[in-house]
Amino acid sequence: MTRTAYIFMDFDGVTHPWGEVEDFRCLPHIEAVVREFAEARIVIASDWRMLFSMQKLVARFSDDVRPQIAGATPHMLPKTGAELHGLREREAMLWLAQHDPNPAEAAWCAIDDAPGNWLSRSRLILTDFKRGFTTEDADALRRVLEGFRAGTGNRLERAAPSLWARNIA
Repeated sequence: MTRTAYIFMDFDGVTHPWGEVEDFRCLPHIEAVVREFAEARIVIASDWRMLFSMQKLVARFSDDVRPQIAGATPHMLPKTGAELHGLREREAMLWLAQHDPNPAEAAWCAIDDAPGNWLSRSRLILTDFKRGFTTEDADALRRVLEGFRAGTGNRLERAAPSLWARNIA
C-alpha cells in the first residue's frame, strides 16, 4: 500500500504570479499532477488561510481534486525576526505532528516561491514568483511524488543553519 504524501502549498507566486491578478491560472498544472497520485494530499500553507475560510480556499480547486485537500497549516506567530526564517516549515511540521501517526517519517514536500520559508530545501519545489507554477515545476513535483511512491524520496537532508537563524555577535 502506498502511504500518504503531503504537499504543503503556497498560493501567491505559485498558483498565479505574485503581484498579478489572483486568477489561479497555474493551479491546473498542480492539479494535473495530483490527479496522478491518489495518495497525494494538499495542505494549504499560504497566508490566504488566515484571510479566507477553508470552504472558500477549497472552492478554488477543481471538484475532483477537492477530496485530496487535507487542510491548512496552523499559524505560528514569530517572537523575533529571526524566527521568520523557516516559519512555514515549522508550521508544516506542527500540522504533521497533529495529523500523521509518524510525522518524523512522513512523505512531504512544499511548493513555494520563497525559499526562506523552508529549511529543508531538498523537499522544496521553488517556483519563480514572476511566473508561478510551470510545466517544469510539474515535472519536478511528479519526480518527488514518484520517489515517495517508490520509497526512495523520503530522505530528509538537513539544511545548514542560515545566517538569519543564528545570533551573530
